Amino acid sequence: PEFPGCVFTFVRSDKSKSYFSRTQVKFRRRRECKTDYYARRRLIQQDKNKYSTPKYRLVVRITNRDVIAQIVYARISGDFVLESAYGHELANFGLKVGHSNYAACYATGLLLARRVLTKLGMDQDYQGVTAADGAEYHVEADGERSPFRAYLDIGLARATTGANIFGVLKGAVDGGLDIPHKCKRFPGYNAEEKSYDADAHRARIFGSHVSSWMDELEEKDQALYQRQFSAYVAAGITSEDIEGMYERVHAAIRANPQRTTVAKEGKPNSFNQKKLNLKQRKERVATKKAVMTNRLMASM
Repeated sequence: PEFPGCVFTFVRSDKSKSYFSRTQVKFRRRRECKTDYYARRRLIQQDKNKYSTPKYRLVVRITNRDVIAQIVYARISGDFVLESAYGHELANFGLKVGHSNYAACYATGLLLARRVLTKLGMDQDYQGVTAADGAEYHVEADGERSPFRAYLDIGLARATTGANIFGVLKGAVDGGLDIPHKCKRFPGYNAEEKSYDADAHRARIFGSHVSSWMDELEEKDQALYQRQFSAYVAAGITSEDIEGMYERVHAAIRANPQRTTVAKEGKPNSFNQKKLNLKQRKERVATKKAVMTNRLMASM
């Protein structure tokens, strides 16, 4: 058949049979898009002259409703967690709502830093920034013990300017940890002018972006405000209370960063049946036989 106006070209296949027969399957967590092994390899490699000293990582992961911050070090058998802090734990320090915004990320990083230093007995030597001001801060050695150093691990998240991940970083640094970083990804940094506005960053740390959006939405659409900030309304929190709420959270974290365990009332749930001895099993069988016999006699 003729095909007027059509030009057929020969296309050579770049991937032949020999290519597919020699393809090496990637690691499982790489196939699942969970681990960036290019970055992980550089984060866990330690100098040979440090004699198996752990290389700590500040692992930050953010979900829709929670913030996960952990101090992790790698061994051949796997990763081990030295200390951790979570966004939902902030409820124990006075933050009842908003556990995944930038201000909550900062508080989570601060909580993790104070817990690690308290665990290692360095909380008095390295206080960090007692009053958050958003200014650039780097921990300096003070005393016989060097500051606790960790390296930021953000996984597969994008390193965009103002991302919530860097709120955890700023909170951990202000809490007294030594984490190598620059201000280029913090809120308030202007890439064109190459300048950093610490006041703009402080405003994000204390949730001014949340309070301004509450005021704007309350004026525009009351119904939408009641739906979007229903948890704030139920807790009796207004836009004027936001900054003071975070100041009290920071103070509570520095006063006592340890976990609070709540004793549960009643007996613990047990989903396994209690093991019976021989006598109890025979009585159980005899009871079942008697019940079945009564049912058969009643049906006749």
